[in-house]
Parts: sequence; C-alpha cells; structure tokens
Amino acid sequence: MRHRKPLCALACTALLTTLFTATGCGSSPSGDTPEPSPATTSPEDLCTALITKWGRQIYDSGKETYGDYQSMGLSNGQYMILRDTLDLARAERERQGAAAGRKLLTREARERCEKRYRHGQPSGGPWV
Repeated sequence: MRHRKPLCALACTALLTTLFTATGCGSSPSGDTPEPSPATTSPEDLCTALITKWGRQIYDSGKETYGDYQSMGLSNGQYMILRDTLDLARAERERQGAAAGRKLLTREARERCEKRYRHGQPSGGPWV
C-alpha cells in the first residue's frame, strides 16, 4: 500500500511526458527548438498606443481629470507625457478645433515616446 503513491506518480509522469511529446509541447522530431514569436511591440510603440488611447478618451470626454496613472498601466514618465500632450491638445482645440487637437495629441505622443525610448528602456527603471 505504501508503494502505491510513488508508483502512481511515476505512471502519471510517464503518461504526461508521452502526451506532451505527442501533442507538440516537447521538442520537435528534428530536435529544433521552437522559434519565439517574431511579432513584438517596441517600447515606443507601446508607449504611443497607451498615451493615445488614454489621451483620446480623456480628451473626448471633456473632463479635466487624468485619473490614477497606475490604474491606466502607465509609468510616471508616460503619465507626464500624457498630461503634457493633453494640455497641448486642449490648447490646440481652443485655437483650431477638436480635430486639430486630436491630431496634435497623436503626433506629440509619438514624438515624445520615441524620444523617451530612443536608447531602449528609460533610465532609472521601467516605472520612472
């Protein structure tokens, strides 16, 4: 009776190993390791997407509040970009209209995110 648990564990391990190998979860028959996904999002593209998403939502709502940057998934530096671009976009809306403000928000978000991530990650860690 006391030998049942180790024997059962060994049988389950053998079964799972067989299943993973048969379903492609193990290494391929040629011995090659699977390639990582070729599609990755660059830090500047991710920053731009986050800033424009939240920026448009806040801009179009007409609210002056920004919310909590962490609940938006932003770092402190990205939050500063959001605030600055929204201020510029709102001023542009007063001068040239809502569409001009939206264009400026998108353009400024792209430029500022590219500048922030021009050397890869920002200095001081990811949440700076």
